[in-house]
Amino acid sequence: MADDTERVAALLHEVAETHHIVYRIVDGEDPDWASWYADWLVRLSELPQVLKATPVRSELVYLLVKLDRDYNGSKPDEPWERFYARRLLEHYLPVAAKS
Repeated sequence: MADDTERVAALLHEVAETHHIVYRIVDGEDPDWASWYADWLVRLSELPQVLKATPVRSELVYLLVKLDRDYNGSKPDEPWERFYARRLLEHYLPVAAKS
């Protein structure tokens, strides 16, 4: 599970960096960022292989927005990428997350 968390966290970091480059003209500002992230993660990353299934894009958008609210609301002492990665894995691989 720790390896999967690191892999997903790395993908989240990569999507954030890529998004910032694509949206450089507005300094990364994009109110619909979660849709962009979800599309990239589903179509252009290894996330489906890590999860052993391709997430439904709309569900992933919802989860990313919820995780953003949860993270900013709780202000945990860990990078956002790890926080999101753990929660995404718990959602998509609940049995593995409890092992």
